[in-house]
Amino acid sequence: MARLIVLMPSGQRLVYEIEKVATVGRLPENAIAIPEPHISKTHCRITLQGDGYVIEDLGSRNGTLLNGIRLTVPTRLQNGARFSLGGTECIFLIEDRRSVATPGDTALSDRPTRGGPIAVPEPAAPMKLDSQHAMQAVFTPKQPGMVQGRIAVESKTFQPEKEITDVEYLRRDYEKLRIAHELMQAVGHEIDLDRILDRILECVFDMLPANRGVVLLYEANGRLVPRASRMRKERPDEEFMISTSMVKHIEEERIGILLLDAADDPRFQNAQSVIAQGIRSAMAVPLLYKDALLGIVIIDSQLVTHAFSEKDLQILSTLANQAALLVANAGLARKNEEAAATRARLQRMFSPVIAEYVASGRLEVRQGGVPMRATMLFSDIRNFTSMSEKMDAGEIVSLLNAYFERMVDVVFSFDGTLDKFVGDGMIALFGAPVTGPDDAVRAVRTALRMQEALDRFNAERERSGKAPLRIGIGINTGDVVAGYIGSSKALQYTVIGSPVNLASRLCSLARDENRIVISESTWNEVRGVFETRELEPVPIKGISEPVRTFAVLAEKPADTPPSLTAV
Repeated sequence: MARLIVLMPSGQRLVYEIEKVATVGRLPENAIAIPEPHISKTHCRITLQGDGYVIEDLGSRNGTLLNGIRLTVPTRLQNGARFSLGGTECIFLIEDRRSVATPGDTALSDRPTRGGPIAVPEPAAPMKLDSQHAMQAVFTPKQPGMVQGRIAVESKTFQPEKEITDVEYLRRDYEKLRIAHELMQAVGHEIDLDRILDRILECVFDMLPANRGVVLLYEANGRLVPRASRMRKERPDEEFMISTSMVKHIEEERIGILLLDAADDPRFQNAQSVIAQGIRSAMAVPLLYKDALLGIVIIDSQLVTHAFSEKDLQILSTLANQAALLVANAGLARKNEEAAATRARLQRMFSPVIAEYVASGRLEVRQGGVPMRATMLFSDIRNFTSMSEKMDAGEIVSLLNAYFERMVDVVFSFDGTLDKFVGDGMIALFGAPVTGPDDAVRAVRTALRMQEALDRFNAERERSGKAPLRIGIGINTGDVVAGYIGSSKALQYTVIGSPVNLASRLCSLARDENRIVISESTWNEVRGVFETRELEPVPIKGISEPVRTFAVLAEKPADTPPSLTAV
């Protein structure tokens, strides 16, 4: 079996089924009748020969062009071949489908169709609706029965003014604009997806004689689920059957389906959806946005046959096109909100550059931790406990906020990561989550700039008659495990390992003139960049030998000769 898709100048997209032979031309006697003036009365013929199809031009005035070449002899058609009839483009598709008559089914006719009914298997699945229209759908395996008819209309495009020769096309374009305007007026600037879908169905029911309607959307995992429904007469306990054949055809061909009369067709004797609900007419259209199938809209009528027409399908398709844009915009707005929230959360831990890398997905920070080498910086305010005893709670919070604001700015200016605040203390990381060759250098440089920032802060405090602050900073470099650690409800990016404890211990040693104390491992990486003074080895719990420590004095001039790197 083959299928011919005809792309009309009006923007319509008509689909015809071909089995053994079909003539194409302007007259209605043709199996495929295309009422366009540039097409001859009987233009060409498509015939099944052996295991393939052959196209033959029948002496048409404007010719049949296959892949841009005018036909002069019968030519075999390949799957996906494109040919034009005096300007109307056609796409030829071969389907490997066999219709087998089973009890309850009717085999497809060998007679070529004229303007379509297309028979396809009709499986059905129940969808329960509660009084709030919450739905659960499960698509079951194929069931007996057939969909009666399908008319496909593609109504996305508007013809240029100079190409419009029929006032009917102009009316249709106006109708598209009117429907789009009605829907946009109803939805406005709404970005809540559920409210958007409810408004879409409200517009559908205002314009079409539907009894029931449902909007199905694809989730991120590809599962098609119902998101909104509507019924003219509230029947909360009623089951809403969904034809998976209609769903499958929309997924494959992405064009609308019109079911004119289901109940009186003998092919529906065993169709569960028709028996259970008395469906007489139905339509389904895709929600397409930039060639992406976002979902499907299905409506039906239980009252009369031929409740819907081709014009109704055009209206529903137009509504669906606008609805797809609204759904896409709502999804984009939601993603933007989530991205903004994620970026804001990351910017509280990482420097703006690192936060942007993580937020954009260019840098992955894993839960559970990754082994890496990093440099830890610990700082705290000296004698803060005794100072805070003379202050009320509001003053303490105000002081810490002003102090940390300045310190975090310095950390981020050197692409450090803020681990956490601990009372009046702060922990910063360098080399996590991004490891670099100068992590230790940046950490020590940050410590010097923090002391400079504190001097400026103290100058402000002294002008207000307040006591200055003094801080100590300890820095250590070593192998740690870094990552998001905690529960599923409360995760924090941090590092763990014995080098972290040593950095904390060094911070407690930083006092008086030795305001910045670093370990030997850090000193080995920065000795050529900073002036340092070795201090007395310090015994540390858990470490067998006393630890070498160094006080950082200043950064060496950039032109310091390499030979002058001794302590």
